[in-house]
Amino acid sequence: MNSAPSTGKMVENTVFPILFAISFSHLLNDTIQSLIPAIYPVIKESYKLSFSQIGLITLMFQMSASIFQPFVGMYTDKKPQPYSLAIGMGFTLIGLITLSLSNGFYMMLLSVALIGTGSSIFHPEASRMAHAASGGRRGLAQSIFQLGGNAGSSLGPLLAAWIIVPQGQFSVIWFSLIALLAILILSRVGRWYRGHMLNKAKQHAQVEVVASKFSRKKVIFAVSILLILIFSKYFYMASLTSYFTFYVIEKFHVSVQTSQLYLFVFLFSVAAGTLIGGPVGDRVGRKYVIWFSILGTAPFALMLPYANLFWTGVLIVPIGVILASAFSAILVYAQELIPGKVGLVSGLFFGFAFGMGGIGSALLGNLADSTSIAYVFHICSFLPLIGLLTGFLPNIEGSKKKV
Repeated sequence: MNSAPSTGKMVENTVFPILFAISFSHLLNDTIQSLIPAIYPVIKESYKLSFSQIGLITLMFQMSASIFQPFVGMYTDKKPQPYSLAIGMGFTLIGLITLSLSNGFYMMLLSVALIGTGSSIFHPEASRMAHAASGGRRGLAQSIFQLGGNAGSSLGPLLAAWIIVPQGQFSVIWFSLIALLAILILSRVGRWYRGHMLNKAKQHAQVEVVASKFSRKKVIFAVSILLILIFSKYFYMASLTSYFTFYVIEKFHVSVQTSQLYLFVFLFSVAAGTLIGGPVGDRVGRKYVIWFSILGTAPFALMLPYANLFWTGVLIVPIGVILASAFSAILVYAQELIPGKVGLVSGLFFGFAFGMGGIGSALLGNLADSTSIAYVFHICSFLPLIGLLTGFLPNIEGSKKKV
């Protein structure tokens, strides 16, 4: 990997080697993250945990991964930190080691908090680096970045089924090798980004601004709608990522390993659909992609609670593919709505997404304890209908100008 391309290329061309390196690092980061829900059936049995406690573990992880992200983004907007990604992965490495050695509920909470802190440092600055390497193709860059994360998320259940379920909790420590590999790659990416910043400081870069017809009130309203859409997406995602294994075990009496394979099918579908939102949004407009990606999930989500095992396996594929296209489009839409604040916007939306996932998991776990997993899936099937709010978003395509 070269440390920095020429200035002209840096401004005009998409730097694919850097995008792929960031995406692969995102894959490694989210593979580690996905181990947490993937091992829930193992630790629930080993430590006799309730669904509420499972939800609290997810809440601790998601909140630690979300609270700091806007502040990290705001700080790096003013003072970019090229090597912060490698430092963040160091927190993740420590969290993996302590998770493998955890002997109770509270030690697990501490471990997932460390992993979450590493994630909160990683996402805003990695998104900023993807933006810097985009060459103007921001939707494509964010989709490549997100593809790595979603692919990594899909690997967790498989790795748990192959390694952690048969080998036990301590086998988590082997995944520290993944964190070490990510630290090496991110150190190289940081070197490129440092060179990028030095070159950018020597030139007068063009800055995109939103047309003046979008007042501060209009921008705040649009961002509020986007955050509500993130809420619907990640509450629904929480029901699937945290409780889908329990759902198929309880309803269809499959084994733990089989349930992990069904979770993998869903998460792999999410990964496969990730590349749709960004590049399609670059071409036809991000609002249309947001419409399709959230509201388009609704018919399949509404059918899921009534499906048998075969159709459950079928339905989770379009749910994953369609739902996956939302986030890249939402994130780039927000970045264009609030220009010049890439880190802050990325931190806000990644942080809110993680926070909603954590809160959703905790609330749904409590609901499952008082009712049933099947009831949780019935309630959550209506969440994608919130996508109707997309109609209130302004159409920002064609409303930008260069100065």
